[in-house]
Amino acid sequence: MERSAFHKLLALGIERGASDIHFEVGYAPHYRVSGELMSAIKAPPLTASDTEAIARMIVEDRRVAIDFTRRFDELDVSYALAQRGRFRASIFRQRGAVGVVMRLIPIHVPSLEELHLPRAAAELADARQGLVLVTGAAGKTTAMAAMLRHINETRHAHVVTIEDPIEYLHEPRKCLIVQRELGTDTESFHGALAAALRQDPDVIALGELRDSRTAALALQAAETGHLVLAALPTPDAGSTIQHLVAMFPPEAQGPVRERLAGALGAILSLRLVAAREGRRRVPVVEILRATRAIRDCVRGGRLGELAELMRQDRGPGAAQPFDQHLQELVGGGLISRETALEAAARPDELERALREA
Repeated sequence: MERSAFHKLLALGIERGASDIHFEVGYAPHYRVSGELMSAIKAPPLTASDTEAIARMIVEDRRVAIDFTRRFDELDVSYALAQRGRFRASIFRQRGAVGVVMRLIPIHVPSLEELHLPRAAAELADARQGLVLVTGAAGKTTAMAAMLRHINETRHAHVVTIEDPIEYLHEPRKCLIVQRELGTDTESFHGALAAALRQDPDVIALGELRDSRTAALALQAAETGHLVLAALPTPDAGSTIQHLVAMFPPEAQGPVRERLAGALGAILSLRLVAAREGRRRVPVVEILRATRAIRDCVRGGRLGELAELMRQDRGPGAAQPFDQHLQELVGGGLISRETALEAAARPDELERALREA
């Protein structure tokens, strides 16, 4: 496959509003649009040489040459289509051939308002210290980018991001932003994070908390007066805390819960649902704030109580359960009542609240 043909396929994905593009041997290129997977009907099935050529074009600027004819580790790298968009490419082997899935990352860094994230997301970004975890199956990177844009527009700070790979590029505004990429600028999250603590940061953003060494350093950074934004693939607040503590051996988990209870600022969890109009999805957000009661639950490992504490939390700076945000999105005309009820944790209660509203 020639580069011009590859770029035409990427451009088609951008025009269609695709979130992901799949290149697999034996299939035409497939595009995920509004959550649905569809093929490029006029395109012929890809051959093994096609997908290998695509992989070579994606990685040709990397320092280390990769032999795709032999076994290789999975790769996550970025790729730019000039003036059109950026992509996060996942390259892997399947049935002896190369496969590629590319996630579209727009050049424009969206604002919190454009993503329809609640005002509380800006309040979390305004914090001067503490650990803020951004979680969910999808949408984490975009939400964190929007929070960093808010910081960049509202205060003077030194921001260090550690990403795998770099996705959104932040322009100089009020902040000095250093973006480091695994494999290109640094060898590991924990190594880059340890170095960042010696580089006079105000804000540190981690593309993912992958291991106990990185998690321990993130806690240390939050404890010593930095704002740390970090992503995890967990679906909600309770599973996020459980996942983070489980990174550590059993004998260390008690002290880790104690440290996490003191350092945690908030957990912002995302789910994407279909918008009422247009081929797009909007995030539904759960926000847990580290109140005294929440800290006591974390410290004691009583994670089963978190959901009820969040529902009871009221007033300024309160927690926000998923169902509360679903009700707000329906009220704002962004999603349908049917979509909200399908996504709700307690559909009967949400239906009652929507009727009363």
